[in-house]
Amino acid sequence: MNIENILNEGIDILQKNKITNPQLDSEILLSNSIKKDKKHIILNPKEILDSEQLEKFKSLIERRKKGEPIAYLINKKEFWKNEFFVNKDVLIPRPDSELIIEQVLKIYSKNVQLQVLDIGTGSGCILLSILKERSNFYGTGIDISKKSINVSKFNAKQLNLTNRVKFFHSSVDNFSNGKYDLLVSNPPYIKQLSFKYLEKDVVNFEPKLALSGGFDGFSKIRKVINKASILIKKNGKFILEIGFNQKNKVIKILKEEGFYVNKAIKDYGNNDRCIISTKI
Repeated sequence: MNIENILNEGIDILQKNKITNPQLDSEILLSNSIKKDKKHIILNPKEILDSEQLEKFKSLIERRKKGEPIAYLINKKEFWKNEFFVNKDVLIPRPDSELIIEQVLKIYSKNVQLQVLDIGTGSGCILLSILKERSNFYGTGIDISKKSINVSKFNAKQLNLTNRVKFFHSSVDNFSNGKYDLLVSNPPYIKQLSFKYLEKDVVNFEPKLALSGGFDGFSKIRKVINKASILIKKNGKFILEIGFNQKNKVIKILKEEGFYVNKAIKDYGNNDRCIISTKI
């Protein structure tokens, strides 16, 4: 079977199963299966595939038609300026989280040297993206999931950052290693009742431990802010990602824990997405 035929077969299967972008997804999965880029697929529609390539593609299509995210199927996701390894042990990096990196780069020049802590580091995408942009920064990432830490360590190695970053398997409650100039965090903030409104590929495949903010969506946020108030140096900055309609309550919690709130930053959908604060 050639590229054109198998690609059309994949598109047809995904369409019948109501997958949103059947052509794009099929092209990505075929590229992954034959280890060639999209350009090669377009320019070589009559190229015959071997049995191993066909089997891999069909297997990926079967998984995709059940809703498994593309990032997990090909084990990679672009974020900021880099490509990160991802699997079902970590959340898939999303463009909205790039706002944290944007704000860090606005606040700190290239000449500044400081220590950064990422609470709930997951794949390490936020912390490692910051370190790639600022060669004088040194990072620490913590996560309650040991499997997540393994992923973040792998990504640090792939990006040649192992000399400037450390990762610890720890809950935020139990971590007490040092004081930091800058804290960043994308904690679980989805409230229990909101799960039924999430897309199926999120609910069914991404780790709930990294999504669930408890009954009201604030249980993990409270813990992170409380611990941040202890781990951050005086006048240190804290950049926290938040969920829809959480700004006012999060600002209240931050003030109660001794932070001055600088500003809230809106995402590309015009929703308040992260809050920048300073430890008083």
